[in-house]
Amino acid sequence: MVPRLTTALTGPLQALESKILAATPEIERWLRTQWAEHTVPFYSSVDLRNSGFKLAPVDTNLFPGGFNNLNPEFMPLCVQATMSAVAQFCCAARGVLLIPENHTRNTFYLKNVATLRNILRQAGLAVRIGSLIPDLSGPTPITLPDGETLLLEPVLRKGRRLMLPDFDPCVVLLNNDLSAGVPELLRGLDQDVVPPLHAGWTTRRKSRHFAAYDQVAAEFAQLIDIDPWTINPYFGVCDRVDFQSNTGEECLAAQVDLLLARIGEKYREYGISERPFVIVKADAGTYGMGIMTVRDAVEVKGLNRKQRNKMAVVKEGLEVNQVIIQEGVYTFETVNEAIAEPVVYMIDRYVVGGFYRVHTARGKDENLNAPGMQFEPLAFAAPCQPDPAGPPGCPPNRFYAYGVVARLAMLAAAREIEEMAEQAQEAVAA
Repeated sequence: MVPRLTTALTGPLQALESKILAATPEIERWLRTQWAEHTVPFYSSVDLRNSGFKLAPVDTNLFPGGFNNLNPEFMPLCVQATMSAVAQFCCAARGVLLIPENHTRNTFYLKNVATLRNILRQAGLAVRIGSLIPDLSGPTPITLPDGETLLLEPVLRKGRRLMLPDFDPCVVLLNNDLSAGVPELLRGLDQDVVPPLHAGWTTRRKSRHFAAYDQVAAEFAQLIDIDPWTINPYFGVCDRVDFQSNTGEECLAAQVDLLLARIGEKYREYGISERPFVIVKADAGTYGMGIMTVRDAVEVKGLNRKQRNKMAVVKEGLEVNQVIIQEGVYTFETVNEAIAEPVVYMIDRYVVGGFYRVHTARGKDENLNAPGMQFEPLAFAAPCQPDPAGPPGCPPNRFYAYGVVARLAMLAAAREIEEMAEQAQEAVAA
């Protein structure tokens, strides 16, 4: 289900967490029915924000790049979940071609690739790393700071199969989010490609994901009788934005005003004294690029050159022309007195661990996915019985609520991907 963990939280159990813990049997039963109806992403990670009165996802990544930040004690969970994930699409899978990002100088990311490779190997799979770097002329070993070695090999396309000279894999596993587009090498393959190509940022949009999450949150809230707002951030969208030429400012300002008003109503309803804020960010892409915190609509009008340049371009140099304006969720969690937010990792339908993203120079209402961030692995707590309340003296499983909300975001991603696949098929048929 969800591992019992020690977290940075030491205060009293919040009402929302208590409600979720009390409904554990109903929640797990409902989730099982959803997994039977929808194809779960191979893997995913979800950034959460916990303000006590609200616990909500703010981003869902279908190409997670931080497996190296997990506690090593989670490896058995990762291996077991990987076995389940592989069996979903290829029971006889023995060979996996892992396609990473073209980041040969980012040693933190490459350590993630090494960790992912090791998980796959321990799951009984032969794993090779196929690179899409255009000028990679032959097998290239890369030695990581800890002494571990990765061998990057240029991929070959033979007919409708992607392979290496002496390796014909059953599965192509992408750890590349396709921000720069879908290479022709990957199109029309006979092999299973996971996640599917349409799950990449070439076509995926955060606004589509959170529209799917709206529905999931409403269904879940009805199941356990909570206000869906307590697990769901409001959002709006502005397309045809051009930060360099200052076009689209009126749309941005209007959406900011609308969301701040809606959030303010909820804050008054719940007696929350904090000031509402929103996050404006690119509707596609990762790495914490193209993000700004806004507390008043006037802040998005007449941006200076530095602000415009920051918002105009994201990963791979792609221009931003559509943004999502998302309700800002405070984080009142800290690790060693630094602001922190939990990131939950999943393989198949299983929570396999997580870590805290920590930033000493950022505030409780700011994006923490920024240069200077650090990662603190979540640690196992002392063994307790499965009962959410546990035996006398046993602390409640505070991580369970995180795992539930993360799995709701994963369910939304599953529905989102299915909808995109249906639309792609309709487009081909037309």
